Amino acid sequence: MASGKPKKKNPRLASGRKRVRQDVKINAANTSLRSKYRTAVKNVEKAVLAGDKTKSAELFAKMQAVVDTVADKGIFHKNKAARDKSRLATKVKALALAA
Repeated sequence: MASGKPKKKNPRLASGRKRVRQDVKINAANTSLRSKYRTAVKNVEKAVLAGDKTKSAELFAKMQAVVDTVADKGIFHKNKAARDKSRLATKVKALALAA
């Protein structure tokens, strides 16, 4: 039986082969930045759940820089970045006001 995906053929043209090489590099860079984004957001959420005001504020500042960078490069949409920043800002602010 055949496996799920059909086997991809190598491009014949030199420009096509170059495009494939570039795509591999770009895909690796985008994957890394996407992971960095998600990790930064997760770290802030963990700090908020733990109730650590200073750590959450510090991580939030770092997270904003990462989120803006990734959104500028177009890896995530700018509205998603703004939404994530807004939601986390309210959580961090609520944590600061609660104490």
